[in-house]
Amino acid sequence: MSALTTRIPRRLVEHATPSVRWSLQHAIPRRALVRVASQGDPQGVLSTETTGLLPEELAPILARIRGGGAIVTGKLSTLTGEHDAVKEVLTSNDFRTGLPGDTSRAVRGALTWAASTTIGPLEPPSLLATDGPTHTRNRKLVTRVFTARAVEALRERTEQVATELLDDLEADARAGHDVDLVARYCEQLPVTVIAEILGVPESEYETVLRLGGHAGSSLDLGLDWATFRRTESALDEFDAWLETHLAAKRAQPGDGLFSALIQAQDDGVGLSDQELKSVAGLVLAAGFETTVNLLGNAIRLIVDHPEQLAALRSGKASWLNAVEETLRFDPPVLLTARTATCDTRVADVDVAAGTLVVTVLAAANRDPKIFDDPDAFDVHRENAREHLAFSSGRHFCLGAALSRMESEVALRVFFDRFDVELLPGSTRRPTRILRGYATLPARLAARA
Repeated sequence: MSALTTRIPRRLVEHATPSVRWSLQHAIPRRALVRVASQGDPQGVLSTETTGLLPEELAPILARIRGGGAIVTGKLSTLTGEHDAVKEVLTSNDFRTGLPGDTSRAVRGALTWAASTTIGPLEPPSLLATDGPTHTRNRKLVTRVFTARAVEALRERTEQVATELLDDLEADARAGHDVDLVARYCEQLPVTVIAEILGVPESEYETVLRLGGHAGSSLDLGLDWATFRRTESALDEFDAWLETHLAAKRAQPGDGLFSALIQAQDDGVGLSDQELKSVAGLVLAAGFETTVNLLGNAIRLIVDHPEQLAALRSGKASWLNAVEETLRFDPPVLLTARTATCDTRVADVDVAAGTLVVTVLAAANRDPKIFDDPDAFDVHRENAREHLAFSSGRHFCLGAALSRMESEVALRVFFDRFDVELLPGSTRRPTRILRGYATLPARLAARA
């Protein structure tokens, strides 16, 4: 759907009203998903019945998908939840991003006409929505800037930001005030780091945080009208904000990573303004939101397993491995999808050209063929890093190193500083593709 928008005159794309866009992109698909979910279809269940579920509530659904075999044929899509099959799809050159190419001309035309002109995380030229030479060139330029060395250079600053946030939390704790860890810590740390990467003035951090909070829902299918309008409005506002921010950075480059990306070139050619805006949007939606979720999920799991927290504090288990185990056990991203470009085979099963294959990352991360006792959270797990939470292949998450570093630092300094009592009233986010906590109320006590 998204890739077709470049073939249609802009005046036709703009002709679609918001209500038409919502109807074609969300309302009609949601009715179909609800209908097949009532019949037990796995894609329908994943899309309509998993919102807000805790990992232990989601686990039986993931097990049913794996129990259907390496390749599960549903009414609307083909799914795989087996680790090896998921990895095969994600790394194979026989698959690409985007919807099937054999969709009827009428449906393709309607969806294209109804597409928004604002570039979202799933709209080309986003790295999530492109393949071939365009993806290779753009990823090469981005990778040159977001190197492991560049990320590691942010470690000291990340620890400084975390310490400042914890100072504020400690002041509240000493005053006897309870806190929401998502709003006060899990969101504030990554948004500060992301904002500094993008070269955002401190006065505009709250704008980035607010817009980032809406970006995650743009990945979901079947949004209700109110959520759709909020999401589209936020994307429009972010697009306009980026236009101004990019112009300012071109006129007066700084020494941050985004300024370096603006100046990066391959054979004398750099990224266009649209491509730079797309990268910035992806960093915000995929980098910021997923790290927020990862931190909240990790804090909940570690507090719920005090014996493992003791091992982490004593050095008998590593904080980085706790991050990896959280990514495996309660990943921030539920699934992704690929379309077969030719007749091929996955796990010795024939897959026809044009087939949409949904790779359920969370199910692959619980595959008992790979992970012993997969439904147990264990920070000592030796192969925790074999999870697929960051995808695999050419679309492996560019922000993986940054997310790992931020989370390791954030968890270590937080639990070194406080004893934590989580309070009733925590809520999960309403998004389906991105999974995490919306609120995590807690009572903190400073450790000696």
